[in-house]
Amino acid sequence: MSAFAPLFPDLALTAQMRAVLSGMARAARPPLHTLSPAAARAAYEAGAGVLEITPAAVPRIEELRIPARDGALLPARLYAGSGQSAQPALLYLHGGGFTIGSIATHDVLCRELAHLSGAAVVSLDYRLAPEHRFPVASNDSWDALAWLAAHAGELRLDPARLAVGGDSAGGTLAAVCAVMARDAGLKLALQLLFYPGTTAHQDTPSHARFADGPILDKASIDWFFGNYIAPGQREDWRFAPLLAPDVEGVAPAWIGLAEFDPLVDEGIAWADRLRMAGVAVDLDIYRGVTHEFIKMGRALPEARQAHRDAARALRAALELE
Repeated sequence: MSAFAPLFPDLALTAQMRAVLSGMARAARPPLHTLSPAAARAAYEAGAGVLEITPAAVPRIEELRIPARDGALLPARLYAGSGQSAQPALLYLHGGGFTIGSIATHDVLCRELAHLSGAAVVSLDYRLAPEHRFPVASNDSWDALAWLAAHAGELRLDPARLAVGGDSAGGTLAAVCAVMARDAGLKLALQLLFYPGTTAHQDTPSHARFADGPILDKASIDWFFGNYIAPGQREDWRFAPLLAPDVEGVAPAWIGLAEFDPLVDEGIAWADRLRMAGVAVDLDIYRGVTHEFIKMGRALPEARQAHRDAARALRAALELE
């Protein structure tokens, strides 16, 4: 391919998205799946802010430690207002294939959601694979949500107005938490999901179409999930929420997807499954962009629109407007 030939010429990418991909190609950094997990985490963190918007100012930021069922203390960060009245809150679960990502890599996004919505955001550092394999991430996420419901008042948050959200693998965890909350009798106002993974075997048409990328490809997905879960565990609905026996009565959903993303069909399938069970769903598909686009707000207007759309859904669900 010549230096002037467009990347992925068969895809109707936006000009801005294509420019981002061209910049990544010129940088020629090694793919994350060729690195050790520790090196991949460092590389992802080093690049996480490159295309982010200016971090929003948030009046109150607190570092928390949330106990997990095995006694571990999970780092978390609270983004909240300065008032004394109890704020509704979103528990946010970062993406990264259950292997990379952290509070730090998603700091700008969580600040923006708090700033635009008026809700508090609690960002969780659940434990990562391969050091902590399935189902540790889902257990940590549920433990944090249950703890937040029980201790919200101590943080000047409203336990009656809670939501759960996340992107990519974090969206998977959020969808799982929504089902667990229903089963536990914990009423959630919303599951806010950016391109969640929901299937057991990544065998949808969009996985085949985008097996070579852009941004997220089959080799990376295989590496992430190889780190996280044994083949015999993939049918567990806590990995593949589409396999949950029943989703009737789970929290309403806002789902934001990227058009050119291996996970787009899984997100649509989750929306369809919820709707068939009578759950209210608001589905937005952002055209011309790829996986991870919500963290590229400096370059992509679609990212900034998705931030606004998600915040609008949060405000409505949490009765902030």
